[in-house]
Order: sequence, then C-alpha cells, then structure tokens
Amino acid sequence: MALMRSVATIGGYTMVSRVLGFIRDTLFAAVLGAGMAADCFLVAFRMPNFFRALFAEGAFNAAFVPLYSRLLAGEDGKARAAQFAGEIATLLTIAVTAFVALVMVFMPQAMHVLAPGYADEPAKFALAVDLTRLAFPYLAYISLISLQGAVLNANHRFAAPAATPILLNIVLITALLIPHTYIATERTQAAAVTVAGIVQFVWLMVHLERVGLGIRLHWPRFGAEIRRFFALLMPAVIGAGIYQVNVLVDMVLASLLPEGTVSYLFYADRLNQLPLAVIGIAISTALLPLLSRQLAKGHIDLAVETQNRALEGAALLTLPAAAALATIPETIIGVLFQHGAFTSADTIETARALGILGLGLPAFTATKVFTPAFHAREDTRTPVRLALIALLVNFAVALATMWWLHQAGLALASTVAAWVNMAQLMLVLRKRGHFQPDRRLLRRLVGFALATAAMVAALLLLEWQLRPLFQLALWWKVGALAGLVAAGGLSFLIAALVLRAVAVADLKRLVRRGGGG
Repeated sequence: MALMRSVATIGGYTMVSRVLGFIRDTLFAAVLGAGMAADCFLVAFRMPNFFRALFAEGAFNAAFVPLYSRLLAGEDGKARAAQFAGEIATLLTIAVTAFVALVMVFMPQAMHVLAPGYADEPAKFALAVDLTRLAFPYLAYISLISLQGAVLNANHRFAAPAATPILLNIVLITALLIPHTYIATERTQAAAVTVAGIVQFVWLMVHLERVGLGIRLHWPRFGAEIRRFFALLMPAVIGAGIYQVNVLVDMVLASLLPEGTVSYLFYADRLNQLPLAVIGIAISTALLPLLSRQLAKGHIDLAVETQNRALEGAALLTLPAAAALATIPETIIGVLFQHGAFTSADTIETARALGILGLGLPAFTATKVFTPAFHAREDTRTPVRLALIALLVNFAVALATMWWLHQAGLALASTVAAWVNMAQLMLVLRKRGHFQPDRRLLRRLVGFALATAAMVAALLLLEWQLRPLFQLALWWKVGALAGLVAAGGLSFLIAALVLRAVAVADLKRLVRRGGGG
C-alpha cells in the first residue's frame, strides 16, 4: 500500500501536469497559430527536450538511484550517499555547462542538422537560431533537476519531483498571457523555457534543504562508485536512444503513407500516453528506489514480493484504461478532437490506431514494472538488448502491415513489439530467479480480467444508450463521455469487489494519508 500511495502521489501530479500541458498547447495555438514563429519555437523547444529524453530522465535514475541506495543502506550511509551525490553534481555541472556553452556558440551549425529545411529561408533560420539560444540553457537546469529528483526519490520523497513539470507549464502559460507590446511572443516563450528550468531547480533545492538532503559540490575522486555510475549510465542512455529511434522510425514510415497518417498516429498516441504516464511511469519511478533499498539490505524475497504487488497494482489501474481505449475509441476521439477541421472521417481513422494501441497499454505498463528490477540490480545492459529486439520486431511488423492497414498497421507493430518486450523482460527475470508470480498475483489477475470483461459489456451498453447525447452540443458530449467513463470505472470496481480481486480494506489503506509522499 505504501508503494501504491507513492504511485498515487506521482500519478496525481502527472495528471495535473498533463492537463496544464493541454491548456498550454491550446493557448499557444491561439496566440501563435501554426506560422513561422510557432515552427521556430517548437524547434527551439524540441532541441533541449531531445537531449533531456536521452539523458536526464529515466537513464539518469537507472544509473544513480541503485548506487545511491546501496551507499545509503551501508555503514555511515547518509554521509557516503551525500558525498556521492555531491561528486556527481560536480561532474554534471561541469559537463552540462560546457556542452550548453559549446552548442550555443555553434548553434547555426547545429540548426543545419536539426532543421535543414530552414536554411533556404534566412529569416526563419535566424529566428530559429535565436529562439534555440534562448531556450537551450534549460538543458543544464533539467539535468541538475534530474539529480535533485533522484536524491528525493531514493529517500522516498516523491511529491516535489513529481510536481516539477507543473511548474514548467505554469511558467509557459504565464508567458503566453503577458501582453507582448515590446517583445515578440515567440521570444518570450523561448526565454520562459529557461526561466522555468531555474524555477524548477530552486523549487527542488528548497525541498532538499528542508528535509536535510541538500547537495553540496565535492570534487570527484573517481572511485569505484563514480566508475560504476558511468558504466551503468551509458547503456541506459543507449536504451533511451533506441526509444527515440523507434519513434523516428514510426514517423518516417508514417510519412510514406497517405496524407493524414502522421496526424492520426499523433492524436492516438497522445491519448495512449496519458494513462501510460499517469500509471506506468509513476509505478516505475516509485518502484526503483524501493527495490534498490530492499536489495541493498539483502531482502531478496521482499523485493520479489514488491515486484508482484507492483504488477498487481499496475494491472488494477491499467486494464480498465486499456479496455476503455480499445472499446470506445471512436467516442473518445469524437468528443475530444472532432471540431473544426477535424472531421468524422478523421475520427474513424484515428480511432483505428487508438483501439489497437489500447490493446498494448498493459504491456507498455508492465514493461515499466519489470525494467526497474534490472536497474535496481545494477543491470542496465539487459533491458537495452531486449529493447533492440523489440525495435526490430516493431520494424518488421510495420513493414508487413502498414501498406494495407496504414496507421492501424503501425499501431499494431507498436503493440506487438510492446508485448514482445514485456514477455522478454519477464522471462529473463524468471530465469534468473528475480521474479516469481505468487498465488495472490495470479488469482487477482484472473479477477481483474473478468472484471474488465464486465466493464466492456457495461461500456458497450451505456454507449448505445447515450448515443443521442453525442450528437448534441460540445458540453453535452463532454458530460456524456465523463459519465460513460465514470460508469465504466465503477462497473469494473464493483465486479472486482464481487470477484474478490480487490478488497475493501486495501482501498481504505490506499486512500489513507501517509507514506510515499
């Protein structure tokens, strides 16, 4: 229950961040539209975020948290762990400062790689260079923010790090609302990205000091822990790179298909990513420090049990979400996106991709549960090798199906690859004795599956009953969809309680305050 309360904390803040992100995107579209200024800002925003995705998110946690937790669990643990964090902070500060300065100096050359098409339009190229120089220092701050968040997460303090993306959205929304009499909106937005990094950094620094975990710079001794950190970091960065390559491959293949395919996949993936972020990433973030601490203390059996409970919680939260996406995709897409230029035909095509991606959601989430079991054991290489196999599967299935299924074929490839990757991770863990499903997990998985079937039946019946409301004004549609989703979730919960896949006592403990925040 402590794990699930931590997941609820992280997931709740993530949901708030996603809602604010949607508001930010809506305001951005209203203020800047889709012209040259918007294009240049999105390029400027994408560049630091690309490097963040490669290095400063999961890859850093995978390398840092297990080593920090091991030191924390040892003799004189707090002092040794603080020394290690300070040494990493010193190296990180030097490395990212030098990298950011170098890229900013050679930004015109970098822009030829990032947006080569802009070179034929001097004004657009110059604007993109200027905006990227304003936004790129964000990379330095977000790298240090990753370290701060990792220290807090390793000490089971999840709320402050989970709230940092909210601050980014608040700063960018504020910048959009400022009257732009003297400074162009796109320049204000680019500068706001760096300002947001400063705000996030100070936010976490204050929280670290408040709980006695303030990071002090120490000149690194390049001892065993530092060398081990880089040995773990590089495979994790490669793994993040494989994911980015996967996204790029899907985009390239989609560009070979009829017009609209890229957009259909984009909108479908945006919806699929919401439960994945709120559930899968939240569980992964909470699970890694817990497993690392248990294994550092030699509690092997407890770590295996924790893995079972995490998978159980993931299934409880993911299966109803996946069922909704796979069962009523047209209704969801129609209410959320079918306005203005987005037609009913676009809704049908996007729903084809969303329904198939929904079938892969349990596998995507389970992967987020199994991967920390490797990282907590200081093994970042195996998940990378398995991810590479999944990438090849994705490419093969996409080539075999995309020409006749179009975006549905690409979605099918992603779903098949997700199940293959999840199965590989699970089998390797079982072979090594690091995962053994217990009777409670198997019994509850069966109960969740039956409850999901009951929910699907309820959704289909209720959607048929509410169909006239989906032909009315927008607010009627939104209300009907909200009611449909709530009724579906309630039917799942009731069925799960009847089947004893969920206990009332568990729900009471879950909502009780304490732990994991």
